Amino acid sequence: MWTRDLLEKPHPTFDQADFTIIEDTSTGKIVSSLNLISQIWSYEGIEFKVGRPELVGTHPDYRNRGLVRSQFNAIHEWSAARGEMVQAITGIPYFYRLFGYEMALDLGGGRLGYLPQVPKLKKDEEEPYSVRQAGLDDIPFISQLYKQGCERSLVSCVYDEGLWHYELEGKSPGSVNRSVLCVIENAQSESVGFLAHPPYNWANGVTMIITVLELKSGVSWAAVAPSLVRYLRAKGEENAEKEGKETFGAFGFWLGQQHPIYQVLEDRLPRVRKPYAWYLRVPDLPGFLHQITPVLERRLSESTMAGHTGELRITFYSNGLKFTFEEGKLKQIGSWSPEPTGNSGNAGFPGLSFLQLLFGYRSLDELDYAFPDCWWEDDEACALLNALFPKRPSNIWPVS
Repeated sequence: MWTRDLLEKPHPTFDQADFTIIEDTSTGKIVSSLNLISQIWSYEGIEFKVGRPELVGTHPDYRNRGLVRSQFNAIHEWSAARGEMVQAITGIPYFYRLFGYEMALDLGGGRLGYLPQVPKLKKDEEEPYSVRQAGLDDIPFISQLYKQGCERSLVSCVYDEGLWHYELEGKSPGSVNRSVLCVIENAQSESVGFLAHPPYNWANGVTMIITVLELKSGVSWAAVAPSLVRYLRAKGEENAEKEGKETFGAFGFWLGQQHPIYQVLEDRLPRVRKPYAWYLRVPDLPGFLHQITPVLERRLSESTMAGHTGELRITFYSNGLKFTFEEGKLKQIGSWSPEPTGNSGNAGFPGLSFLQLLFGYRSLDELDYAFPDCWWEDDEACALLNALFPKRPSNIWPVS
């Protein structure tokens, strides 16, 4: 259904021609295909274009012939022509490393509770907050709160009015990527927040989850949270009965590693699901770093290395980067060739592991622990890297 929607329905950033297909010309059969969904993401407020390859598939009889590689080569050219600085894809472990991608950004993750953790209303107590399905008139309110929530995330996806229209009305009911957008109201019917959830239960029909959640500033998360849990139970039981699945048994918030709702439901969300990871590809690393230079300079100014002058040369063993600082400003970021053996410079990161540091997925110490050939020369290099690239979680709600 996702494929049909992309081919047959109007989409704000996608066209039919954004699919590639490989045809067996002897039979006319399509044997392999994928696509590229363009979008805009933000790195601490700095926007950049992203191409999202998806729906990658090859008929089993035609695998191991390089068909996917040929198509990735094509969409990488398309993406470059569109000015997309990053390509990002979700998928099975390891596979997309074959095409120049690194698992380098949080994907999903959340917390779950079970029926005994559902809070009960007191006798004669009315539900203080209710949830209703959103309409087009709610888009300005939802958009404002969504932007507010993105400030907690290092990387986020940028939504304009057209994309919110698409989320509300553009996807078929059976699409795996359809979300139900809802508005949270108080007892006076005032809008105090919004949420999104799938139109069906997860985990073989027994779990109902929220995938996006934000409240207006000044509204108590602790006050709203019990009503949301009860809403999830009611919706989950309704879905289970409608789908003829097992009895509903769990509720959850699929909101990444960190979210305010976790802090007010600590004991009611005993199961923690760690995030998986986005695969990222950054073909022009110096260019991307130039794009986010304002963020890097701000981080430096707020660190112990404020006002720094000097160089930082990073080796990736086959190539490298050189940063030139002058009184706390980044005067130059460019490619650098480590000589003579590949491990010269001030710090080293094997393969594409530097992307994990750049996108806040792992800290410098964590990379040092995981990779024996990750290193830094001295205290100055260590302090610079920690200042420029702190670990910070992200929660992406991508265009699909």
